[in-house]
Amino acid sequence: MANRYRTHNCGELNSRHIGQGISVAGWVNRRRDHGGLIFIDLRDRSGLLQVVFNPQVTEEAYRIATEMRPEYVVRITGEVARRPPGTENPRIPTGEIELIAREVEILNASRPMPFPIGDKSGIDESVRLKYRYLDLRRPQMQQNMMLRHSVIKFIRDFLDARGFIEIETPILLKSTPEGARDYLVPSRLYPGKFYALPQSPQQLKQLLMVSGFEKYYQIARCFRDEDQRADRQPEFTQLDLEMSFVDEDDVLDLIEELFTSLMVEIKPEIRIVKPFPRLSYHEVIERFGTDKPDLRFGLELADISDIVADSEFGVFRTTIAGGGTVKGFSVPGCADYSRKQQAELVEFVRTRGAKGLVTMAIEGEDSSADLSLDKVRSAVTRFFTLDQVRAMVKRLHAGPGDLLLFVADKSEVVNTVLSQLRLEMADRLGLADFNLMVFAFIQDYPLMEWNKEGDRWDSVHHPFTAPRDEDIPLLDTDPGRVRSRHYDFVCNGYELSSGSIRIHDSQIQEKIFKLLGYSGEEVRERFGHLLEALEFGAPPHGGIAPGIDRFVMLLAGEENIREVIAFPKTKSAIDLMTNAPDAVSEDQLRELHLMLRGVESQNFP
Repeated sequence: MANRYRTHNCGELNSRHIGQGISVAGWVNRRRDHGGLIFIDLRDRSGLLQVVFNPQVTEEAYRIATEMRPEYVVRITGEVARRPPGTENPRIPTGEIELIAREVEILNASRPMPFPIGDKSGIDESVRLKYRYLDLRRPQMQQNMMLRHSVIKFIRDFLDARGFIEIETPILLKSTPEGARDYLVPSRLYPGKFYALPQSPQQLKQLLMVSGFEKYYQIARCFRDEDQRADRQPEFTQLDLEMSFVDEDDVLDLIEELFTSLMVEIKPEIRIVKPFPRLSYHEVIERFGTDKPDLRFGLELADISDIVADSEFGVFRTTIAGGGTVKGFSVPGCADYSRKQQAELVEFVRTRGAKGLVTMAIEGEDSSADLSLDKVRSAVTRFFTLDQVRAMVKRLHAGPGDLLLFVADKSEVVNTVLSQLRLEMADRLGLADFNLMVFAFIQDYPLMEWNKEGDRWDSVHHPFTAPRDEDIPLLDTDPGRVRSRHYDFVCNGYELSSGSIRIHDSQIQEKIFKLLGYSGEEVRERFGHLLEALEFGAPPHGGIAPGIDRFVMLLAGEENIREVIAFPKTKSAIDLMTNAPDAVSEDQLRELHLMLRGVESQNFP
């Protein structure tokens, strides 16, 4: 749309505009003085355009061009021309043309930049975050933000076409246990009382189902006071979605259709696997050691405890006798790993909680059935019979040239360590296809797990997750065996979302609260509003909440979630641009009826 500053955007111009008089505006991306001619690359959100200043066309425009520097904001009027033969730039959409400048106006000058806009390599992230408004000028960051916009717009259009209603829920809520620490907001009007920022709109979306809306969603802002990592932020955005009169398949079918359609529309160059696999929690733990497996490659784990329980190798034998597990996996083509390389793997597993790593290299060309012990290179071969070695090789689907890796410990340690070692080996061997996204649903989680330190039951998901109907009697006799109607949505080793069919019966919900150790008074105080609502004709309902930030991170091919959030926090939850969190005045504290004790002034690192 034309205005007084420009008639066209830089990136939309092409050979069809040759001969036209136009105006453009943007930032000076680069300036080149060729002695008699000055070239600048003008940048706006749409792309780059080469502009030529020739003193024989207009001396005044040429004079002003000599004053321009990178990131000056300018307006230029001129005529679109074809570039001279041999000077075309096929790397940019406007590479066939250039603008012959006739008039130019410097709208705003710029100080020297703290870092170059064109490339982030070699720039400390703390500098980028301090000057985030400049970092966001980089084309890659602008592409990431536009990708995010496209994803959210597609989601809204998709759900609107299927009868969903977008409803906003409050940001100031009551503090209730959701699995992480709440961010608390003190109330000025009610001394000693606090709001909590929502970890998710969980209870509110359930109440909307009680209200009869049946199909709800929102692009929800959520807040969790937890330790940060590459794919986590203290404030994040999720697609929050809830439906009435549904079971698990209804929710999962909808999400599969949404993400399949989204990928075709937004990122058609990335391949996906259809239909999305639906795997049990027990299965993925056994095969991959984690409930968020990367399914782009094999390297599947196998339990060999039954094979080595009676072996002469004391580490394996005593681990199994003590209730532990021995598992491993085969790495193709790595039998020639040197002692140094194997020592690196041993150190890798030790830093992640394992006591050690057993390696076996299969040499020669024999199949597992014909394998002889002299073809197995390992420090522990002598402790096993030929039949045991052959059975291990067969169990791990190994062959000549493969390297077998084993860990013996408690089951949870073995699974955690081997799942990380599996990713490490896939990375070393380049097994993960970056142009492939393998989505999957994980189901049949346990409803509860025993917390030894707290001497109580904890929810695996959250306390509003429904148990399987056939397992409800076990709540009174063996809660640990109760299966939940919880499901996770994963992709390429990341958890994109969790969801579940909810409890819509107030008596079952109250029973769950009591099993989790809440007293009757605590239940009434924390959850009385929900229990009461469930007594007014609550329909069966369920939902899911895919994370927008994490999904866009994967789509953009970024390794850090901060690259797809406009104004993120650091790993230590600090905003370096505004210096938040910050101290407040005594007057503000007094208004909130707060007093700080034992708090020293702390500067940001």
